[in-house]
Amino acid sequence: MSDDARRLKPVDVVVVGGGWAGSIMAKEMTEAGRTVVMLERGPDRSTAGEGAYPASIDELEANFRYKLFQDLSKSTVTIRNNASQTALPYRRMAAFLPGEGVGGAGLHWSGVHFRMPPDDLRLRSRVIEKYGAKFIPEGMNLQDYGVSYEELEPFFDRAEKVFGTSGEAYKVNGQVVGQGNVFAPSRSDHFPLPPLKDVYTAHLFRKAAAEVGFHPYSLPAANASQQYTNPYGVQMGPCNFCGYCSGYACYMYSKASPNVNILPVLRRHPLFELRPNCHVLKVERDSTGTRATGVTYTDAEGRVVTQPAEIVILTAFQFHNVRLMLLSGIGRPYDPVRNEGVVGRNFVYQNVTTSVVWLDPRVETNQYIGAGGGGVAFDDFNSENFDHGPLGFVGGSPVWVNQAGVRAIAAAHSGGPPGTPRWGSAWKAGMIDTYRHSLRIDAHGANMAYRDVYLDLDPTWKDAYGQPLLRMTFDWKDNDIRMNRYVVDKIGNVAKAMGARNVHLGMREFGRPFDTRQYQTTHLGGGAVMGTDPQTSALNRYMQSWDVHNVFVIGANAFPQGTGYNPTGMVAALAYWAAHHIRTTYLAHPGPLAG
Repeated sequence: MSDDARRLKPVDVVVVGGGWAGSIMAKEMTEAGRTVVMLERGPDRSTAGEGAYPASIDELEANFRYKLFQDLSKSTVTIRNNASQTALPYRRMAAFLPGEGVGGAGLHWSGVHFRMPPDDLRLRSRVIEKYGAKFIPEGMNLQDYGVSYEELEPFFDRAEKVFGTSGEAYKVNGQVVGQGNVFAPSRSDHFPLPPLKDVYTAHLFRKAAAEVGFHPYSLPAANASQQYTNPYGVQMGPCNFCGYCSGYACYMYSKASPNVNILPVLRRHPLFELRPNCHVLKVERDSTGTRATGVTYTDAEGRVVTQPAEIVILTAFQFHNVRLMLLSGIGRPYDPVRNEGVVGRNFVYQNVTTSVVWLDPRVETNQYIGAGGGGVAFDDFNSENFDHGPLGFVGGSPVWVNQAGVRAIAAAHSGGPPGTPRWGSAWKAGMIDTYRHSLRIDAHGANMAYRDVYLDLDPTWKDAYGQPLLRMTFDWKDNDIRMNRYVVDKIGNVAKAMGARNVHLGMREFGRPFDTRQYQTTHLGGGAVMGTDPQTSALNRYMQSWDVHNVFVIGANAFPQGTGYNPTGMVAALAYWAAHHIRTTYLAHPGPLAG
């Protein structure tokens, strides 16, 4: 404990971060009869407040002034492309958009809700089985998760029922039951709600993808297609396709969020306490260094406070979890020169490219209509669903039309078809043409982990609290570029089947050095990964620190490599998985979980 910190009464569990993972863990721990304090660095938020209509759909406030996002003036990361460069602070939201405040990124997300493919959970083993160990490129740190799809399936199912996920299954209990994703593994139950209706662009994409031989399916979406009451008794309203999902609190209570689906019940629990505007500085440990004693944080008044606890659960955004481990001395920091250490190792991202298709001017695409998780995808080139042998790269990408709603200011930024001037009447005509008659097709590619891509503490830059910023060393690799170009090339045939008059394939831009000024995605992962070997993972298969047994770390930081899917579904399943083992084993017998 810091010498000048005010010490509070001990609690059973302290949860750091008020997003999806934190809300799930807090709910599970209170159900187990434990006292829980949740510390959130940002302000308290609720759908009744942030989602109040019409102020909630202010595009300038949400997407350009970043109302629901992290305050970069207080804390941020530094970024460089390689170790020979000097990292500089990420001062303006662009490449990725971490949330801040109660609900975290779970309040402003879009709602796409996937299960992790079984092959992705054991990717290293699968690649070696199919192609041999030499197929893995030099310097690629490919690893298995240490947990199987079969083990996680009940927790994927639990998360979908809590979220109120809309979708269509292909197989349930081994039997074909619908028109879902033919590459998806069997499920124990149907989705809680039927899929969202296709917007017109998704309808055209579905038809064209099938015509060229691919296997389209409705995206699983945590946007309610019907009225729904989840297992906690919380109600959701049906989505009205207003187009205000990503970056917004849903005024219809249709998009799943911690604020809608868990916190209304959790806030009323007598064993639970929420403390917003509390910035955690470090996890405190005892004299042996092997047991956490609580956390130290600054409160809303700027006072330094220590909260003792028997269990510490880190559930902040991916890189905040990694930074807290480094600041707290939990786990060995990663050394890229020796390829040793575990905290900061295997940092990954996603390579997302958007291709634009312009249709006949008589076709109105109605891009103002949309739902954050709605759309149509095909997985023919995702994960291990295709033969990588002749192609020489690892990983893949789903392809989809996910029309989430194009709003007025964003539409003005979109420009026109290739060759359109950047100003004047021709620019205006091109912008209108794009808004009225085009659609976007995304390739959402998996980014692999590499020896020289990592996270550590910056030796120069500090935050508003005097602590080192996290430093991100990241750039795209040849494997990512070749995979992306291969998959994006397939979009051309789909566009042709749609009757495209003009196509701009996104792969023309991808392959340049990572540029923080251009939005990519907020799906960052790795840095404190799970596994079965303490030499290559910071956490065991139960999300428990190898070195400090009463610290659990829940988030996309646990992903050993990237995936083609959005990470939220996997993070939620891992939270329920970890909570199950804490409740059934750890609480009765505190110590390292094995087996």
